[in-house]
Order: sequence, then C-alpha cells, then structure tokens
Amino acid sequence: MKRFVHVLLLFGIWLLLTWSLHWQDLLAGVIIALIADLILGDIYPVNAIKVLNPVRFFWFVVYGVTFLGYVVKANFDVAYRVLNINMPIRPGIVKVRTTLKTDMARTFLANSITLTPGTLSVDFVGDHLYIHWINITSDDAVKETEIIVQRFEHMLERVFE
Repeated sequence: MKRFVHVLLLFGIWLLLTWSLHWQDLLAGVIIALIADLILGDIYPVNAIKVLNPVRFFWFVVYGVTFLGYVVKANFDVAYRVLNINMPIRPGIVKVRTTLKTDMARTFLANSITLTPGTLSVDFVGDHLYIHWINITSDDAVKETEIIVQRFEHMLERVFE
C-alpha cells in the first residue's frame, strides 16, 4: 500500500509538471513514477504520508508563510549590517536545544535556520544544534534558543510529529 501511495504521489507530480493528459504523457508518467519508486523507494521517510493530513498541511502552509517572513526580515537585517559603516556584528557559534524528535522535523529545522540569512546550521549532537550566528545578541542559551529555534519549532512539531 505504501509503495502504491508513493507511485501515486510521483505520478501526481508528473501531471503537475507536464500539464498534459495525452495518453503518451500519462504512460510515460506511470513508467517514470514506477521506476523512481523502485530506485528511490527505500529512502522515503517512514511516515512521510502523514504530512497529507489536512491539519498537518495547514500547519505546513503556516510554516511556509512564517518562514518566508523571517527570510525577508533577515535579508534586510544582513543588508543593514553589510551596508553600515561600523559593521555591527558579533559572530559566533551558539548551542541551542531542540525538542523535535523525528529526523524529518530536525532536517526541516536545520534547513530553515541555514536558509535564513545570518545563520548557518553547523552540527546536530543529541538534542543540541550548533549554529553560526552573524550577531549573537545574548549569552544565555535559553534566550538564544527562543530567538533562533522556537520560531519554527512549534510549527514543525505540528507538521511532522
């Protein structure tokens, strides 16, 4: 059943990409979806299908909008720091803690942090994530976690866990 759902999802992506209902395109889509599932089927996350739950999908959309907002805000912040003649930066690596348990949720968190200008995920060790930050504003680990991690963490928890 799981493989059927994967093939169906891959075929749906094929239809969205080709935007054609000609029988040749449909046949090619089915064949490519089957081959892709055979080759890549073992690397799919175990419970990836649960993301299709409407409530989880809603929270994923909320996460996407929130993420884009933080990216825009961080772009302006980094641009200000680059263009300011005094270069107000205090770079360093901070250690923050995450409560996320699944690999997919942690991957999304690390990628969200990395894709936000001014921060870069360096390493995951246990429940801790090491992040290079362009401007450390606090020396308190709890405050750093609030600033960097918790803005995405509660939404990703509702999507992936």
